[in-house]
Amino acid sequence: MGSPERGCSERDAACLAHSFSGLCTPRKSLRSIRNANFPTLGEKYASYGEEEKEDDKVDLAENSLLNKLIRKSLVESSHHVEVLQRDPSSPLFSVKTFEELRLKKELLQGIYAMGFNRPSKIQETALPMMLADPPQNLIAQSQSGTGKTAAFVLAMLSRVNGAEKFPQCLCLAPTYELAVQTGQVVEKMGKLCVNIRVTYAVRGNRIPRGTKVEEQIIIGTPGTVLDWCFKLRLLDVKKISVFVLDEADVMIDTQGFLDQSVRIQRALSQDCQMLLFSATFEDAVLRFAEQIIPDPNIIKLRREEMTLTNIRQYYFLCENKQDKYKALCNIYGSITVGQAIIFCQTRRNAKWLSLELTQDGHKVSVLSGELTVEQRAAVIQRFRDGKEKVLITTNVCARGIDVKQVTIVVNFKLPTNQLRCPDFETYLHRIGRTGRFGKKGLAFNMVERHNLPLLQSIEEHFKTKIKQLDPDDMDEIEKIEY
Repeated sequence: MGSPERGCSERDAACLAHSFSGLCTPRKSLRSIRNANFPTLGEKYASYGEEEKEDDKVDLAENSLLNKLIRKSLVESSHHVEVLQRDPSSPLFSVKTFEELRLKKELLQGIYAMGFNRPSKIQETALPMMLADPPQNLIAQSQSGTGKTAAFVLAMLSRVNGAEKFPQCLCLAPTYELAVQTGQVVEKMGKLCVNIRVTYAVRGNRIPRGTKVEEQIIIGTPGTVLDWCFKLRLLDVKKISVFVLDEADVMIDTQGFLDQSVRIQRALSQDCQMLLFSATFEDAVLRFAEQIIPDPNIIKLRREEMTLTNIRQYYFLCENKQDKYKALCNIYGSITVGQAIIFCQTRRNAKWLSLELTQDGHKVSVLSGELTVEQRAAVIQRFRDGKEKVLITTNVCARGIDVKQVTIVVNFKLPTNQLRCPDFETYLHRIGRTGRFGKKGLAFNMVERHNLPLLQSIEEHFKTKIKQLDPDDMDEIEKIEY
């Protein structure tokens, strides 16, 4: 059986039904895919008293969808693009304009209608490879918002023959919602392409066994695509000319998807073009990518070196959350704060803190894992617009959200991993929400006495000094300058 897909909203279902006439309306309550790699933490944290037993969890698929929803324009990546060619002797082409790609007129018009004026950095290098003749396989790393989806959609639309009424392109996505996002890009970019249609292989789109699927582009989740291919036999896998595996890092983080993706790939013809994309290139992702994509070109992004040089870090020694709140009030009483992000480790503390600040007259918004992705996107947009000055969040907001007005980041509790050791990467991404765009920033850490060793480990890891402040010494706090 296929793996269950994440549920869809009425708005999404209506959008699909309107946009693609061949699509059955999906069910409105589908079971969620949960992240298989998070164990139940249970009694391990019982000694922490008032703390919740589980930290708020970051779901990679939800995080990816959130980044898609909050991007209003392409992100200009600061990473250096590194290319490993299948044939090192082959000339390496890159383009600065879409005209250089010699696209069909209707595709070029579709790209411009979407607001793309010129290729992004990843598109400059990836598109000539994806559109080459004969087709070339590709493994590409691309952070959210850099035009990756538009690039592989363009490759699919370029290869499709609208006169042939059978599936020719297959794209795997980890969740229903991410499949919908890709489908919307196909619709916008291909709106001038005559007779090219898309359908969704997702749980809820029921197609009777033996039905002939005529749509040329299929976007789906691994479990349902597997059913369509081998159980219901709705399509001939050997006729697929382009296979796209999107969000590979999310795929391998979701139980069963890795094996299902491999089974689908192995059934494809040898001359099928295979494209794999991932936001990260951890060892496990690269092993999976090289296992599933034969003889690929590889595009990697050199790891971004986030710097702490323009962020001044301080800590307050606190006995409990009431002490932490008092220190926070003293910061607000002494420093002119633009906008601030306060990180809590648990939803419970985030709710408690938001209530306290609201009662003291602060405009506060809360971002935690219990909100839907659409609700989180709305909260972030209100914060960007300055409608709330304080964003209280758990780790669901630790990375990827850039707000220029943020001048202060507060760690209401130091980030730790499942073993309660310091989580250095999360600390870096948390305080990295300030001090961006060349500006200076301030980071304040609220530290219990028993957690001082965590703070010392963070200092040693980053080879930095985090200065202690007395929360009751208003004069000292007032001396802090941006």
